[in-house]
Amino acid sequence: MTEKKTAIGQGADEPIVRRKLSEQVFDRLRHMIASGELAPGDAMYSERELMERFGVGRPAIREALQSLASKGLITISHGERSRVNRLTPGMAFGQMDEIARLLLSTEPDNLDHLKELRRLLEVATVRKVAPICTPEDISDLRGLVSTQRGHLGDASGFIQTDIAFHARLAEATGNPLIKAVTEAMLTWLFDYHAPMLRWSGREETTLSEHESIVDFLEKRDADTAAEMMAGHLDRSEPLYRHLGDNKSA
Repeated sequence: MTEKKTAIGQGADEPIVRRKLSEQVFDRLRHMIASGELAPGDAMYSERELMERFGVGRPAIREALQSLASKGLITISHGERSRVNRLTPGMAFGQMDEIARLLLSTEPDNLDHLKELRRLLEVATVRKVAPICTPEDISDLRGLVSTQRGHLGDASGFIQTDIAFHARLAEATGNPLIKAVTEAMLTWLFDYHAPMLRWSGREETTLSEHESIVDFLEKRDADTAAEMMAGHLDRSEPLYRHLGDNKSA
């Protein structure tokens, strides 16, 4: 016999869970944002208005607003009304940032898994970009290669521009989720990048490979561009290692 459910969908024998008022307020406000009642850029209702609307005290309202802010749904400014943020894929992955970094630091195998994910994603990215890339895409990518060349000897600038190059490739797919995943993935890998001294003689190779990938994208040669990207990532993979790992790349 099918177990009868209560009006709220729980089994008859399941315990009733009391939820904090702030959690219920949070759910109401999140629904208002999801439904469009509160659109990006809109000012949030005042604390007094929310207290009257939901019949709860100020502490519950403030805690709910803080929860919304911590998840990036609103921005709280002192002396001004809180405002609803425009939701982006980047915000979603930003919420995962601390957890992702902890996973990488506490579970060594996850770094190898992340490098594998990067290879799968970026090789597929150039295949997708090759037939659709625009002159603007090519111009931007060449500009980033030039900028990266200007950072020779500047470890942080060189690697940050490297990230920008790969992120711009992802942007050329026209899929904002691919771009957001790529940016997050590369930012997490950046923490495990070997010191630039280990790049001795490799900077020019990196730049040459970037230039070749752009050349083949401009020719709409997806197969060769993908082959170049795979080789590029295979060569650079040893540069990402766990802290305390002193093996040479």
